[in-house]
Amino acid sequence: MNSALFASENMAIPATAPGMTQQNAKSIKYALDGECYARQGAMVAYRGDLQFEKQGQGVGKFLKRAVTGEGLALMAVRGRGEVWFAHEAANCFIIDLAPGDGLSVNGRNVLCFDPSLSYEIKVVKGAGMVGGGLFNSVFSGQGKLGVVCEGNPIVIPVSPQSPVFVDTDAVVGWSSSLQTTLHRSQSLGSMLRGGSGEAVQLRLDGEGFVVVRPSELRPEKAAGN
Repeated sequence: MNSALFASENMAIPATAPGMTQQNAKSIKYALDGECYARQGAMVAYRGDLQFEKQGQGVGKFLKRAVTGEGLALMAVRGRGEVWFAHEAANCFIIDLAPGDGLSVNGRNVLCFDPSLSYEIKVVKGAGMVGGGLFNSVFSGQGKLGVVCEGNPIVIPVSPQSPVFVDTDAVVGWSSSLQTTLHRSQSLGSMLRGGSGEAVQLRLDGEGFVVVRPSELRPEKAAGN
């Protein structure tokens, strides 16, 4: 059988080492000999002897997710084999965290991660309860984290001399060492005239980076999280 479908870049080949690798721009492969964690429903294929189990988050984390809709619903994958993760054909990226690194990520952008990483759902300081509350999953430790982004991400450096302002519906994540505050860029007069649609942003100060996607979260997607 001949087809461009069977081109080498589309073929899955056996893993040579355990862990997370890029299958292609839209999916991540995890060669498993133990366990890993992933967002619920992210598995698109697997081979081998694997079990999938809904992962509890603890009472505090569960309550935050129930209130804000921004929690991280996880599943544990255990056993020996290979599993492929993807989410709605979004672009996938692997971030390698070293000791001392910290990344604050919106729960909707987390795909999978090594069990050696720790995460905690935290309120975004300074954001209050705008938009139903801003809670992110903060990852630290040593290991790999798979994230998704609708469209090509924009990575913007942040420095003490150049704070960055981001739309809360477009932000994917940022260095956890950055300080966050709410910023209002619209005057009262503009608001009274109907507003520009860009009234409030998240301001990030310090040294690090912020990642945004090239579109705002669609209402129907927000309602489903």
